[in-house]
Amino acid sequence: MKIAIGSDHGGFDLKEKMKEHLTQAGHEVMDLGCHEKASCDYPVFGRAVAEAVAKREADRGIVICTTGIGISIAANKVPGIRAALCTDPLMARLTREHNDANVLALGAAIVGDMLAFEMADVFLSTEFSGGERHVRRVGML
Repeated sequence: MKIAIGSDHGGFDLKEKMKEHLTQAGHEVMDLGCHEKASCDYPVFGRAVAEAVAKREADRGIVICTTGIGISIAANKVPGIRAALCTDPLMARLTREHNDANVLALGAAIVGDMLAFEMADVFLSTEFSGGERHVRRVGML
């Protein structure tokens, strides 16, 4: 699977570790920035990942900032994007099954590396249920 990933300076370290984790799992990773720890603006990178997913240049996206909040808001401004801020694997699974989320948002100061890796694995391996009520609700979004 091709994964677009992006972060601001607050998510930089987790992004770098996540890239390695995803690559080792066999995914192709598109790093859309940031590329250093210097202070930067999360909307730039949230939008870049979201646009790559919306244009089908990537199958799914992962965005990371300090809390995951701001970068998920930025990603959700792009039409066709359903970015979900998750803090545990159950949320990651259910947002795929019920919401057909296509971007996972993580807070680097909120979750540890191992939990972030587990959530990413669950998010990327879970399919949308396709259930009538879920299709209807996603359509309403």
